[in-house]
Amino acid sequence: MNPQVTIAVRAARAAGNIITRSMDRIDRLTIASKGSNDFVTEIDHRAEQAIIEVLRQAYPDHGILAEESGLQNNTAESQWIIDPLDGTTNFLHGFPQFAVSIALRHKNRLEVGVIYDPVTQELFTAARGEGAQLNEKRIRVSNRKGLDGALLSTGFPYHDQSYLDTYLATLKALMQPSAGIRRPGSAALDLAWCAAGRSDGFWEFNLKPWDIAAGALLVREAGGIVSDLNGGENYLQSGDILAGGPKVYPAMLQKIHPIVSASDYRKS
Repeated sequence: MNPQVTIAVRAARAAGNIITRSMDRIDRLTIASKGSNDFVTEIDHRAEQAIIEVLRQAYPDHGILAEESGLQNNTAESQWIIDPLDGTTNFLHGFPQFAVSIALRHKNRLEVGVIYDPVTQELFTAARGEGAQLNEKRIRVSNRKGLDGALLSTGFPYHDQSYLDTYLATLKALMQPSAGIRRPGSAALDLAWCAAGRSDGFWEFNLKPWDIAAGALLVREAGGIVSDLNGGENYLQSGDILAGGPKVYPAMLQKIHPIVSASDYRKS
């Protein structure tokens, strides 16, 4: 296994152990609100610190961009992008759809992606140019030929409603020709499942780099395509992401791009 992937896996498992040990005492956790429908728990903080400790021990000169503790050593060429618990709201409700997400970016290029589901113990890993794996077995995106029969996944706006109308227009455009749309609640796992062929495509607005960095690399290394909603490479900066297999992705983009281009979303 790639040595940087090995370290990221070690960090993800350390965080996963903290998360699973807390699942039977969710009602006793300290919970704070970061904004409308945006929560953080003591477990988010503890899991993030566990990840950072592992990464710092192996790579003390690398930068960190983490959801809870923010940016550290922002001049470093290599930067770890961390979401210690993607799907906190699901976690708080005992809804078993959440994950640890860790990516490594070097000179603005994603090099490593690890997503760990502590409930199922599924471990998704990718390294640039080396493919994507689930529990050390190679995975590929689906080979579906278009939207007909496709199962898609998405994330609904939950704390920023300013783009709700634009999002609903994309939902309608993709709901009609596809076989169905799912909203499990963790963007990291949505992308990992897309990489594994469990869904044929994924799109969402207004995410953060730590939500999507690892998953974006997984999809690409599994043979899929990832872009922003205009077909460009700006998804980590904008937070707007579209991913899918080689035939489903262009069909989704054809539906979404005119809607996004015609709206005032991101123009203000």
